[in-house]
Amino acid sequence: MPYMVDIRDVALDELQAVKPFYRRRIVRAIDKQLVHEPNVETKNRKVLTGFRSDFEHDEPVWELRVGQYRVYYDVSEESQTVVVRAVREKPPHVTTEQIS
Repeated sequence: MPYMVDIRDVALDELQAVKPFYRRRIVRAIDKQLVHEPNVETKNRKVLTGFRSDFEHDEPVWELRVGQYRVYYDVSEESQTVVVRAVREKPPHVTTEQIS
């Protein structure tokens, strides 16, 4: 059964600030990667342990890598929902903790 994706207002605002070319890539990745098995680690998805951020989230937080951007989300198994919490650009040589 596919998961429903809920993009929160903060993440939507961050996504709107991204250039259209990259925004389309991010949205496609969300549609492709997070609808089925969003809580399974892959080459571009990983769970973040001990993660601290400036945005509201439920543990555990997951990271989806889309080029130089990172999509942060959590998963509710009960409601089969993926909640996208933030979309951030990750410059080279910067850690995830530094951009969150």
